[in-house]
Amino acid sequence: MKTLEEINKIREEKRKELDLRINTSADTREKHILVCHGTGCTSSKSPQILENFKKIIKEKNIENVRVIKTGCFGLCAKGPIVIIRPEDTFYANCKPEDCEEIIQTHIIEGKKVERLLCKDIDGSVANSLDELTFYKKQKRIALKNCGVINPEEIDEYIAFDGYKALEKVLKEMSAEDVISVIKGSGLRGRGGAGFPTGTKWELTKAVSGEQKYVVCNADEGDPGAFMDRSILEGDPHSVLEAMAIAAYTIGANKGFIYVRAEYPIAVKRLNIAIEQARDYGILGKNIFDSGFDFDIEIRLGAGAFVCGEETALLESIEGKRGQPRVKPPYPAQAGLWGKPTLINNVETYANIAQIILKGAEWYSSIGTEKSKGTKVFALGGNVNNIGLVEVPMGTTLREIVYDIGGGIPNGREFKAAQTGGPSGGCIPKEHLDTPIDYESLKEIGSMMGSGGLIVMDDTKCMVSLSKFYLEFTVSESCGKCTPCRIGTKRMLEILEKICDGKGEEADIYKLENLAKDVQKSSVCGLGQSAPNPVLSTLKYFMDEYREHVIDKKCRVNECKAMSKITINEELCKGCGLCQKSCPVGAIEGEGREKRHINQDKCIKCGTCIRSCPFHAIS
Repeated sequence: MKTLEEINKIREEKRKELDLRINTSADTREKHILVCHGTGCTSSKSPQILENFKKIIKEKNIENVRVIKTGCFGLCAKGPIVIIRPEDTFYANCKPEDCEEIIQTHIIEGKKVERLLCKDIDGSVANSLDELTFYKKQKRIALKNCGVINPEEIDEYIAFDGYKALEKVLKEMSAEDVISVIKGSGLRGRGGAGFPTGTKWELTKAVSGEQKYVVCNADEGDPGAFMDRSILEGDPHSVLEAMAIAAYTIGANKGFIYVRAEYPIAVKRLNIAIEQARDYGILGKNIFDSGFDFDIEIRLGAGAFVCGEETALLESIEGKRGQPRVKPPYPAQAGLWGKPTLINNVETYANIAQIILKGAEWYSSIGTEKSKGTKVFALGGNVNNIGLVEVPMGTTLREIVYDIGGGIPNGREFKAAQTGGPSGGCIPKEHLDTPIDYESLKEIGSMMGSGGLIVMDDTKCMVSLSKFYLEFTVSESCGKCTPCRIGTKRMLEILEKICDGKGEEADIYKLENLAKDVQKSSVCGLGQSAPNPVLSTLKYFMDEYREHVIDKKCRVNECKAMSKITINEELCKGCGLCQKSCPVGAIEGEGREKRHINQDKCIKCGTCIRSCPFHAIS
């Protein structure tokens, strides 16, 4: 256990040592080689890269060089990433066999390895992070330590003002003071609903009870979303510190982090962080000699999407089947085991410490009038710079897709963006200049959600996309309420009928009416938001629905039932290669005859297209 004086001494001494991490003009002979150990880079052998660096440095007996394991740098499309500080050299797409060259050329000879330097979208070489267009419009608050510190070293978190906010709260602030700051900041819940964080804390504090709980919702179930995972992997102590502040504020002494079991790296680093915090006396009894007690446990989720809904999450923590409760009562009144419970998600907590240290005015000066601060997005799909981005609220979709994301690959056109995952809506190109904030997205039929942002180019069928999201929500429905259990299934059946070329014009109106009924009558947020992809595509891409049901045509040939594979007789040489490769015997003809396809047998697998050397099949 460390005293507060010892912790402050660590902060002062360690900060001097780590100044080169954020100060490119740091006066030091030491170099730090930062290797990304987020899930994406780890899957591409970054652990082997880190070990190779350590091995080579030891073999060559090189002094003043440290190899550091970090969290995600954000630009996942360029991983594995290696950054050398203080010169801020950015090496992209590194491989284990590149380590020898980097050490020899960069560390020993003092020259950059030109072939590994990260290239921007325009082909120019970036000598540092700040030169990359991906980072220029970002403002990192929740992600400020990701890619900077070793997430498995509590001293490094402490060096960058870690647990300083908790100290300030316990020594200088009352619970009312904390609530006033959080309310004044304008921070809203980043889990999707956008409820004012300070108000939620105030409501939970106002409920009397000897036992209260603080819960972190880290059950990130949206397809393509990895915001919370990256924060937990890169800066787990920021969540622990914020939960302790929240517990002090509402009068709780116990916390739970509900995290997906599919996030093994995040779970490992959370366990390490909790043990380190306990060893330092930052979790446990009488924290900082204040008389305040608080500890945290981890609970693993089994992957049910519905457990991202706060009351279903509470049921799961209690060991029950994850199903939402009818509200009211709300968790603030009767949550975990019937006790008053505060629930926020990972990104919300990641903002708390900095708001306490820098003040409500600082945070509220960022963003828009009603949506303050920044938002983290997992940017994916048909975009060049796939990765994790954090931008001020009010940044337009165009800026995210083109300025940060680097535009659409292969010269394709932007068609739509899906925000909010299966619960969100599709935003068409006419709304590219929409500011990304809670109100603006709601006005155009989408939602912020937890932060998934999937970009789609002009090769995507929006009817098929709606079907894809309905398939997900149908499979993830807990089945508790009839509108969600039955309604989403009927919606999916209509979409399958339309995509199979069997739809009728009346099906479109049935689909829309049913979607509105499900939206209005479902018990929880999963059912209430499940129709959003359908309603938004009906609103903005009705012409595609009509083509499917009237012309029996999918303009991008994504719906296979309405596509037809044909052989161009002028190009066909009668070689028979396509006939030999067809798995179902759908191609007919003998000898050197020109072949033709029996459409009744064809399963549209495309094998014949790939096998034809004369490009006669399309």
